[in-house]
Amino acid sequence: MTDDDRTTTTDAQTFELEPEQELRVECANDGARVTLVDGTAECFGAEIARGQTISCKPGKKMAIFTYHGARVEVQGKVEIAYVAGETPMVSYANTHSVLHAKRDAAKAAGAEGPRVMCVGPTDVGKSTVCSILCNYATRAGYSPLYVDLDLGQGAITVPGTIGAAPIESQIDLEEGIPLEMPLVYYYGDLTVNNPDYYKNIVTRLGNMLDQRSKANDEARAAGCVVNTMGWVDGLGLELLLHAREALNIDHVLVIGQERLFGQLQQKLAGTECQVFRLQKSGGVVERTPEYRRASRDRMFKEYFYGPTGEFAPASQTAYFSSISLYRIGGGPRAPSSALPIGQQPSTDPMRVAPVVPSTSLLHSVLAVSHGKTQGELLSSNVAGFIYITEVDMVAKKFTYLSPCPGDLPSSVFLVGNLKWLAEGI
Repeated sequence: MTDDDRTTTTDAQTFELEPEQELRVECANDGARVTLVDGTAECFGAEIARGQTISCKPGKKMAIFTYHGARVEVQGKVEIAYVAGETPMVSYANTHSVLHAKRDAAKAAGAEGPRVMCVGPTDVGKSTVCSILCNYATRAGYSPLYVDLDLGQGAITVPGTIGAAPIESQIDLEEGIPLEMPLVYYYGDLTVNNPDYYKNIVTRLGNMLDQRSKANDEARAAGCVVNTMGWVDGLGLELLLHAREALNIDHVLVIGQERLFGQLQQKLAGTECQVFRLQKSGGVVERTPEYRRASRDRMFKEYFYGPTGEFAPASQTAYFSSISLYRIGGGPRAPSSALPIGQQPSTDPMRVAPVVPSTSLLHSVLAVSHGKTQGELLSSNVAGFIYITEVDMVAKKFTYLSPCPGDLPSSVFLVGNLKWLAEGI
């Protein structure tokens, strides 16, 4: 098929890809299967074996790129499937080559490897570039740390969190980021309505990166790859600059906006941080609010049921008297009597306030904190999440869904504004 040939069909299709071409597939509600019949190809930087079949989940998009030519078969109903001749994959590979050389130099000198942050407005492909760079690094023998600062996406566990996970092998094309050793902090919302708390979490994450780097030579050389939010104006830009400093980022990759590239060049002038501009892929399209909502619901479902539905989550009950609920932020900072005349008291964004159980907890996603006391909650990461399916105010208990049966690692829960209206539960 020629460049930009497009089709919508349920039949099996075969595409012949010339060197440095890309097959872009957008799946319908039933999903599809993509098989590499011949040649060599990769998907978001992850190498595909000849004869390997990849499942494309309903509503998902997939891009199969080849450096040397390939024959690819697509089975199942797709919204659209087409071959694109213009793709930024070569520039992404060149970026990896630069980072790889710096990792090699850092490993030889026992120094710090590159810490990379991808920035840009919403829907420019930041998370895709992060995945590509991580996959290329693992194929070259390094295990970078993937850091996700995007509250609305939740690529590591669930939306409303900030997390990090070491990438020791190619990111599974169906299961996503590996969850064997994630470090996750619970923010509890999809937007930054408490910037002080957001900054606090990012600062703690930066301290963890420094400790990991000091303790592990391989981790020090591998560095990290950071995905960020699409909020790049006003407070959003301030949060980006804070994250850059807190995580000691020395390479910023700006995707899809010249204005942001110029701003960061000016603001980071005189620092050791280098700013680069990368092209946005033509396959990246703007996501509708409905698509974003469905994507978040899918992330919640995958956490409790597994990427392919292989988990059997346990439904359990807990009495109000046996658990402790807390919310961070919103408490009073000081009484009015202690303030100058005419000044209104503001809220304390870092206050840990107890939460009284009520029916408002229904359909909430709560975090199980490693903190055992109220004072430890601000500095502790979370062990996992539970989903409240029923609240019985008469019996003073609630029923919750947990990814696995057995006792929870803690009876201290963090409450936020995360709701999931799960179907069929």
